[in-house]
Formats: sequence, structure tokens, C-alpha cells
Amino acid sequence: MDSPTPPSGPRGLPAPPPYGAAALPAGTYAGQTVLVTGGGTGLGKAIALEFARLGADVVIAGRRPAPLAAACAELDAVPGVGRVTSAVCDIRDPRRVADAFDAAAAASGRTPDVLVNNAAANFPCPAEDLSPNAWRAVVDTTLTGTWFTTREFGRRHLAAGTPGAMVSIGASYAWTGGPGFAHSAAAKAGVKNLVETLAVEWGPYGIRINGLVPGLFPHEDMSADIREGLDRAGARGAGSRPYEPPTDGQGGGNDARQPALRVGEPRELGWAATFLASPYARFITGHTLVVDGANWQRRFLVNPDVVTVREQLGRGPFTA
Repeated sequence: MDSPTPPSGPRGLPAPPPYGAAALPAGTYAGQTVLVTGGGTGLGKAIALEFARLGADVVIAGRRPAPLAAACAELDAVPGVGRVTSAVCDIRDPRRVADAFDAAAAASGRTPDVLVNNAAANFPCPAEDLSPNAWRAVVDTTLTGTWFTTREFGRRHLAAGTPGAMVSIGASYAWTGGPGFAHSAAAKAGVKNLVETLAVEWGPYGIRINGLVPGLFPHEDMSADIREGLDRAGARGAGSRPYEPPTDGQGGGNDARQPALRVGEPRELGWAATFLASPYARFITGHTLVVDGANWQRRFLVNPDVVTVREQLGRGPFTA
């Protein structure tokens, strides 16, 4: 009897189901309104798309009208979607946040049943180079803005006596620390703590809140500084390639840097968000789900040599 053919080597995690597939039954969100902040581009739009596929009335909020209009057109073409509207909103301003909720309620006739806190600000910078304004720009959006939207959602449901579900986008460096991202890591740690605190505080009123942490999900709206960082990592990595534009199931030079041997597809994050906010997760609250193919876990028997953040970012010695 012939011996079985041995495997050719590591192959990583299988690709997800195809674009357009749904992880939940059709119509799961029919008759419900979902508000997604930062929903006009990138991962926020990908999350909004998955709620749209499941029949939700979708409201996307953001600061720039043009991306919102383009995203609304894309969402409106999804079969089975309910109403699709947008709200121009700077989440750092609680009055504008209240206006966005009012617009969402006016469009659908109800307070949003689900809130996805996706809007955030971030850029890499050595901590010693961060100016007070740079710190505030990130913390005010990522933490304080998330608090304003969360507070508005909670107060409206508490006043009405209705249940609701929130999903707040986090980051793994809320646990590990984030060299080069002191401002964002501190803010995301605050977001994680809000998830855990409010799950207890508002659970008796039927309001759930969970966190969702993405790994590397390349997409067309990635900022230039993130792409440059991936390029620098590729230049230093053992056999790694620089950033390449993603295609479906292909992360370019980034695949080899993931334990899964592939990057994430944005729809995979959308499926996780729709599950966490769904009726099938009604006993899940105060939890943060990491969707990153184990990318944030330690992967070496012995840690590699330390490379300073300044060197990783291509900056010279610090001068005051």
C-alpha cells in the first residue's frame, strides 16, 4: 500500500466564504436600524455592508460628505437592504452626535437599535515627538468621541426602556501596549474599559456592549503612513516583501507575517460585528473579540533583537 503523500508545508488558515455570503440568516436585521460611525470608508464601510446584507436600515456617519455619498450608493445597491442614509458628524462634538442620532431616528422612525463605534484617529509617532495637539487629536476622537456616541445611544435607550446592542472597535495594543502609538494605545485601552464597565452598568436595562479588535485587513482606504510602515517592515524582515495592494484572499507581502499565512478579508470583520450585535449573541456582553488570525500572540521561542521605534519609523535621533 502506497504511503500518503506528505504535505508540502505550512498552508495557513483557509480562505473565508466568498464575498456576498452571509454568516447569519437572511433578514436577521430587518426592521432594525444600525448606525456605523466612520462608515464611509474602509473597515467601517465593510461592516455596514454586512448589516445591509442582513436587511438593516443603515445609517453611516462621518466627517466628509463625499465618501458618505459614495458609500450610501454602494450600500443602497445591496439586495434586501432597508433604508440607507448618512449623517455628517464630528463625534468629538456631543451636539453633532445628538444631531446624527436625531437624523437616524427621523430617517427610520426609530432610535438606532445597534451602534458600531468604528470612527477613530491614529498615526505612528515616537512618544517623545507627540505634541499636545497630536495627543488630543487622537484621544479626543478615539476615546472621547466613542464615549459621546456610546453615551447618546445609552441615554436614548434608557429613557425609552428599550434594549440595544453596541460594538466598539478596539485594538490589541490595549492589552500589549503599542510602541509608536502611545496616544492610540491609551485611547483604545479606555475603549476596552468602557466595554467592560458599561456591560455591567447597563446590562440590567437590556443594553449590551462588546468590543471587536481587527488584525491586518488591507483595504483601498488604508492611509499612507500605515502603508509606509508596512513597507519599512518588509525592507527589514527576513525574506518579507513590501506592502502590495490587496486582492481577494491575497494580502501581498503581508501574508507571510501572519500566523494564519494570510491577512484578513474585510467581510470577516463584518461577519463578526453582525454576530456580536445579533439576537444569537444576547448572552455575550462585556467581551472583546479579537479577529486577527493570532497575529497579536507571541510567535518566537526567543524574542528578536529590539529595534527602536524611531528606527522603525525612519527617524533620526531625538532633538528637543
